[in-house]
Amino acid sequence: MTGNALDADTADSSGPHGIESHDYDVIVMGAGGAGLRAAIAAHDAGARVAVVCKSLLGKAHTVMAEGGIAASLGNLWPQDNWQVHFRDTMRGGKMLNNWRMAQLHAQEAPERVLELEEWGALFDRTDEGLISQRDFGGHRYARLAHVGDRTGLEMIRTLQQRAVHLGIDVFMECTVTELFKDGDRIAGAFAYWRETGRFLVLNAPAVVLATGGIGKSYQITSNSWEYTGDGHALALRAGATLINMEFVQFHPTGMVWPPSVRGLLVTESVRGDGGILRNSDGKRFMFDYVPEYFKAETADTEQEADGWYEDKVNNRRPPELLPRDEVARAINSEIKAGRGSPHGGVFLDIASRRSPEFIKRRLPSMYHQFKELADVDITAEPMEIGPTCHYVMGGVEVDADTGASLVEGLYAAGEVAGGMHGSNRLGGNSLSDLLVFGRRAGLNAAYYAERTKVRAPRVSDETISAAAERALAPFSATGGENPYTVQKDLQDVMQRLVGIIRTADELTESLGDLERLKARAKNLSVEGNRQYNPGWHLSIDLANMLTVSECIAKAALERRESRGGHTRDDFPGPDPYWGQLNIVLSLTDDDTIESKRQPLPVMPEELQALFEEN
Repeated sequence: MTGNALDADTADSSGPHGIESHDYDVIVMGAGGAGLRAAIAAHDAGARVAVVCKSLLGKAHTVMAEGGIAASLGNLWPQDNWQVHFRDTMRGGKMLNNWRMAQLHAQEAPERVLELEEWGALFDRTDEGLISQRDFGGHRYARLAHVGDRTGLEMIRTLQQRAVHLGIDVFMECTVTELFKDGDRIAGAFAYWRETGRFLVLNAPAVVLATGGIGKSYQITSNSWEYTGDGHALALRAGATLINMEFVQFHPTGMVWPPSVRGLLVTESVRGDGGILRNSDGKRFMFDYVPEYFKAETADTEQEADGWYEDKVNNRRPPELLPRDEVARAINSEIKAGRGSPHGGVFLDIASRRSPEFIKRRLPSMYHQFKELADVDITAEPMEIGPTCHYVMGGVEVDADTGASLVEGLYAAGEVAGGMHGSNRLGGNSLSDLLVFGRRAGLNAAYYAERTKVRAPRVSDETISAAAERALAPFSATGGENPYTVQKDLQDVMQRLVGIIRTADELTESLGDLERLKARAKNLSVEGNRQYNPGWHLSIDLANMLTVSECIAKAALERRESRGGHTRDDFPGPDPYWGQLNIVLSLTDDDTIESKRQPLPVMPEELQALFEEN
């Protein structure tokens, strides 16, 4: 069953008020790379699986990961291996990563890429016929397997084709509003069809969250309307914990003009293939922002003229390929200093560095994106770009090996899961993260579901009726708040006060504003009926957006240092004390978000030894 409407003979209307009811072993929320890979793994393990997605199948943010899949295949650099990839990932995350997740990711990524190729993915090739790999920020070697600048699209095409071929049920344009529990364990989910407004109950002992990120809480974001923090908020309400929520990645390069496309992603592949950053004076400014801890002990005085700096491991690297947090802060500094472009960004120039033929072959999506949306020919002129809210490193606290949360039967993978990327994600690690941990979460959810068949969880009619009443509450209110006004005010608060650069005063102010927005959100009213009603959909999403926004602001206020995607103007450098701690958030019985400090898991000595090498 794939579609947004069910045949009459597939629906069981025996639930309260004629609500549809369906039974599965594993429900996967989200149809991006992590969700599809989890569904395939669970199916292959023998589970009855359904995928639920807010939008259409194939419209996933995985498509936006255009540059490539990070994996130490060693096709261009034979000396590359999982240990180097592990070390790069940990250093990119400023050592706040869950070491076990980073280890599993680095070890298993090559196998997952080759598996995609076996399933039909068409990668670019080297002259020898091997999968081609490109350079990306923070990676010691060129290790991103790619398909032009459309790698995520090819990955989704491949996984989607396999999932449909396997006959996995897909509920498209379907939104989950609550997770059901039977005692302390997951029992399924409550959802509605976005087109008709009809409710449905999905009974299952295991749920895999693969819902992505939180970007729509910000004004300027590369994320589209689906990214409202649903999985984060649902997990928190179900009793799971969130980790590392203060770390939000502002991708250095998003479009800034015209206003209708502001924030739209400009792939790191542009810089990986030779693009450089210039300010309004035409200066290549990134050399002014290379941190001392990235530079070699003896730097070449001619490095700037040659277009590279020498790093700690004696590699020659363009400064534009520093980790994303460093580049975003540098761009932000140039704009604040008055050296920005006419529309409030800076210039990304590949036209003066590469031939038009090279650009059109390696960056076809970017060429068409700027030509069609901004009337800019990137083969002849620079692009205007600026930082855009792109990715949250924080998410559900999970077991590294299984993807299991603290709630029995609840699993998470991809951007909604925390720990893997520490305080900053390296470009390219997102796609391999989806494959590695999507598979692990799907497999373990299926194994868990098999173990629970002796005593399957149950949901009462009263619980289902209460979920329906909560979902319909905005229709009962009259003269209440407009959900679009509340969303606009929320985005303004997050952009101004919880953005790239933060201070205690602004974060405290943001928490006060968020409390007032939460009070307003309790009195939302929508007009019309339940048939496709965007205002009603937004009123449901707003509860999730407000929850994750408060988590980000509270964790950011708690962490009194600057590290990775979290920069505090009042605590400008990293602090060794905070480098040993994660901030973990939970929801109390009175719906208060509570934070605690938790020591990092201890890395084994054999892995620690890797950081003593070059």
